Amino acid sequence: MAVSRNDGGASFAAGLRFDIMAGLVAAAVVLPKAMAYATVAGLPVSVGLYTAFVPMIVYALLGTSRVLSVSSTTTLAILAGTELGTAVPDGDPGKLVTAVATLVALTGALLIAASVLRLGFVANFISSPVLTGFKAGIGLVIVLDQIPKLLGVHIEKAGFFRDIMSVVQHIPETSLLTLAIAAVALIALWMMERLWPHSPAPLVVVGAGILVSWLAGLNALGIATVGFIPRSLPSLTLPSASLVEQLLPGALGIALMSFTETIAAGRAFAAPSEPPIRPNRELLATGTANVVGAFFGSMPAGGGTSQTAVVRAVGGRSQTASLVTAATSAATMLFLAPLLGLLPQAVLAAIVIIYSVGLIAPAEFAAIRKVRRMEFRWTLAAFLGVLVFGTLQGIVVAIVLSLIGLASQSAKPKVYVIGRKPGTDVLRPLSSDHPDDETFDGLLILRPEGRLFFANVQQVADQIQAFVAEYKPKVLALDMSGVFDIEYSALQMMIESERRVTAQGITVWLAGLNSDVLDYLRASGFADKLGRERLFFSMNAALQRHLEQKSGS
Repeated sequence: MAVSRNDGGASFAAGLRFDIMAGLVAAAVVLPKAMAYATVAGLPVSVGLYTAFVPMIVYALLGTSRVLSVSSTTTLAILAGTELGTAVPDGDPGKLVTAVATLVALTGALLIAASVLRLGFVANFISSPVLTGFKAGIGLVIVLDQIPKLLGVHIEKAGFFRDIMSVVQHIPETSLLTLAIAAVALIALWMMERLWPHSPAPLVVVGAGILVSWLAGLNALGIATVGFIPRSLPSLTLPSASLVEQLLPGALGIALMSFTETIAAGRAFAAPSEPPIRPNRELLATGTANVVGAFFGSMPAGGGTSQTAVVRAVGGRSQTASLVTAATSAATMLFLAPLLGLLPQAVLAAIVIIYSVGLIAPAEFAAIRKVRRMEFRWTLAAFLGVLVFGTLQGIVVAIVLSLIGLASQSAKPKVYVIGRKPGTDVLRPLSSDHPDDETFDGLLILRPEGRLFFANVQQVADQIQAFVAEYKPKVLALDMSGVFDIEYSALQMMIESERRVTAQGITVWLAGLNSDVLDYLRASGFADKLGRERLFFSMNAALQRHLEQKSGS
């Protein structure tokens, strides 16, 4: 027993050591990116540090993922910036602080409400192809938003395509020194990420940028820097009830994306030996993290894929790593704030671009197009929706497209003509790939698939009627093994269709009904009408009955 305790103590110590190292390395990646994301949202860089402090601690205490790192992300930053730009168009610092607190509190409250209502399944409402298009659009918007900072120019934002023209018009005003600094930062980040993935590359670039700014006096040369950052922990801020109505729609979109990204990152980095990610608990954890963060000046928070990848890559095993990262953020605010103020804005813009370009995945577009042309069109539509209508409206476009896609697939169920593989009991759809499959004189076997409900039952009935007219069977056998549910309207249509087919002198058999569908048939009286002689446990049993009848006759 003593050996077991010693082994357990050694294992705990080793795990703690890994977590501390993972937390420190993650901080080196998270903190520079958090500051950069704050600039994306049009907020002071200190807000990014606040977001890597309070929400991270709250999630570490409540979340179900052992390694998920929660702070801001590129998507949440651009969505928050869009909403705040609308709510506080003049950028007044006092109003902005109140608006941020209100937006983040609303986001958290919506997530908590969704947890209470058990709406964790909503995470699956945006399909993967649509999300690919949406994120690619977000990535382009972010990159374009940072280009003026790389050039050292200022433009008035007026929408994606107008902003492109505005950037082109301002190119002659480019500050060559700013561009040179940005180019060096971009190249350095790109090379380090390629050579040493998940390395503290942002920290190295930030440190170099601060050093060059201090030695060369870049601020005096007209190079924009971060500027003053208060050396203190976040102070208490209060939301405003007067802004709730204006910010609620934006908060709803941000809450959805926060939850979607959190669940995706949590599931992606969950080890098989770890407890499963629980969506409703994740709603509560991220919601509480945002609500508490709102009172301490943070921006919207959610699980980050890249920072979680760092924690896992370095060997992090528990949320202790996130607590270490949060402690490092606090130490940075207390001791390093004056140095961070020397950082050139062009360096922050370079960090944003390097870590936002990954949202644009041409290979994923190509893979979707290769497999499913329809989903590829949804991907393009979501992509263009962000660019044309804006980021928050792009979420609506993405959700609507996902729901339309789901409805279109559900409304067009397949009905297959079934044959038998020669010499076997295998029943399968007739196909040119196996032209020798057997069919049976006088018997037509059809297999509808999917849920039958009011929106698709007429199409199913029309397909069945067309096959009946083509094959002219004496017995129509419906293999219902692929129908997992049947809605009341569809059941009534089935009863009426059976009546019409019977009037044509054709006998209808049903086979392979699951227990729920069979219960519905019994409750409607349709099962009694068919009788045991026309209901079969499986289609092979129905086929055997047909062959016996043919043999007997």
